[in-house]
Amino acid sequence: MRGLFALAERIFAINIAPADGDAPVWHEDVRYFQVSDETEVAIAHFYLDPYSRPEEKRGGAWMDECIGRGKISENGQTVLRLPVAYLVCNQTPPVDGKPALMTFEEVETLFHEFGHGLQHMLTQVDYPGAAGINNIEWDAVELPSQFMENWCYDRATLMGMAHHYETGETLPEHYYQKLLAARNYMSGSAMLRQLHFSLLDLALHHHYQPERDTPQQIRERLIPTTTVLPPLPEDQFLCAFGHIFAGGYAAGYYSYKWAEVLSADAFSAFEEVGLGDEIAIAATGRRFRETILSLGGSLHPMEIYKIFRGREPQTAAILRHSGLVPAV
Repeated sequence: MRGLFALAERIFAINIAPADGDAPVWHEDVRYFQVSDETEVAIAHFYLDPYSRPEEKRGGAWMDECIGRGKISENGQTVLRLPVAYLVCNQTPPVDGKPALMTFEEVETLFHEFGHGLQHMLTQVDYPGAAGINNIEWDAVELPSQFMENWCYDRATLMGMAHHYETGETLPEHYYQKLLAARNYMSGSAMLRQLHFSLLDLALHHHYQPERDTPQQIRERLIPTTTVLPPLPEDQFLCAFGHIFAGGYAAGYYSYKWAEVLSADAFSAFEEVGLGDEIAIAATGRRFRETILSLGGSLHPMEIYKIFRGREPQTAAILRHSGLVPAV
């Protein structure tokens, strides 16, 4: 947590401090925090419910809105209501007197949900319907969360928090190199898989005509360019592709991969100025905060992105981060 908060302070010029006792909580493990700006003025709060409790808590991780930012009327006066977020994870709890020893995936998940929380808490929009994560299209709302995941692979960030809980030893270099290698293991196949699903989803919603062809025939037209090995003849994947008919992702499955394009290109703005250049990182972080994190749903996501990046997103960064540049 210290590493995550230090990163947020470094790139977004905010301060995060415990505020336990300032608000009621629903479990003894739940923490409450205050977020302040560089002038030490409170701008938001958030709950953190980190540990798995299978008997009363569903699996996965999520961020949700407790209170949204907005101007409200109290006693005849207009006052600003500060945002409050829920950050909920299912991390490994402390066991046998040992601290909660997190897997790397759990660290990524925490950073991911904190990214969503930042967009909710750092908004400058005073209209609840467009503040924070509200009124943001699905193919852009995952940008801040996936952006934060990239910092888990940043050497300075990771080495600043990955220490042995007993000896204090920093993560050995060969393990860091293994993490980098594992990140790109079969990344080409994984990208093809997402492209196949995304294009299939769009094609079914845009081209399917019952009197002309079957859903399977539409899929077969995509197989030659989006799979390495064709599916078996008895494959019935379409019957299990719940995203196309349940859960709300119909004709929007592409947003998974598109959000990765946005987040990789956004992170590359920090890489371009030099991850070790504190002044440049702070300036880029402030621009990210004042656009992506602050403007919420008040403008079209592409317009906000162009204000931040100075151009539309490009795919070069995601190919480089995936280790696929040599194959392009």
